[in-house]
Amino acid sequence: MRFDLRHVRAFVLLSEELHFSRAAQRAHMTQPAMSRLIRDLELDVGVPLIARTTRSVELTEAGKAFLADGRAALERLERAAAMARRTASGEVGVLRVGYMDFAINGRLPEFLNAFSRYRPEIRLELSFIPTFKQQEALLAERIDIGFMIGPFEEPSMESYTFDDNRYVALLPITHPLSNVRTLRLSDLAGQPFVLGSGENWGAFRNAFFSICRRSGFTPRIAQEASSSEGIFGLVAAGAGVSVYASCVRNLQRRGIVIRDLDDVPEKLVTCAAWATPVRSPAVSVFTDFLLRVWGSV
Repeated sequence: MRFDLRHVRAFVLLSEELHFSRAAQRAHMTQPAMSRLIRDLELDVGVPLIARTTRSVELTEAGKAFLADGRAALERLERAAAMARRTASGEVGVLRVGYMDFAINGRLPEFLNAFSRYRPEIRLELSFIPTFKQQEALLAERIDIGFMIGPFEEPSMESYTFDDNRYVALLPITHPLSNVRTLRLSDLAGQPFVLGSGENWGAFRNAFFSICRRSGFTPRIAQEASSSEGIFGLVAAGAGVSVYASCVRNLQRRGIVIRDLDDVPEKLVTCAAWATPVRSPAVSVFTDFLLRVWGSV
């Protein structure tokens, strides 16, 4: 078939006006041009769609059948065009977001709620991914944004400091040091430690071991866990002490005492990271909100 949207649109207008002159005016064309479009459409379809007399224009039964699907097709295409424009402007889209424990236990939920209110038609696909695996996923384009222990020092990536936490000690409530209001990291030198596993907590362990070396000891790891909940449970059960980010205070954990570490000035920094140059309008809207709106709060 050789007819196109011009022919279908002209036919729909004519079916609404049932008058060539008025339909031509609405289409911003001359009446002869409108007549040619309708005639060409009928030739391509192969049957008369319009019953013409000197006084009236009516749809044939074939015309009525063509009108129903023709109008629906136009509406679908108009919706498709509108969706394409909105996607290009970043109003709609899908964002794949990776996060790790300190992000989701910190400011990330509040930020994502604010962004979803700002752009409700951008769908967020959230995945829990440890820091090093987030970096791999960003480089492989499996996620669009990562919230990780950072920064991500890679030329093709941009990092933004999203949140920071102090290091804190986690002690069983029955531990002899639980009555001490503040501790030094060196006070824990001889204690058995509960830490996240190397597979899921590699970035944290690298930073923590460096601080321990500065304090003159290597932590003795008694138990490992793959998740924050596992760490908290093992500490509460008396398997050892741990060190975590201060965002743990946002959580309610029974059987655990949280204490500041006075001799650790370093912060656990959570960074947002994304590829540069930005690859999609939705990522551009997200990062602009992060830097210009959220960053000023």
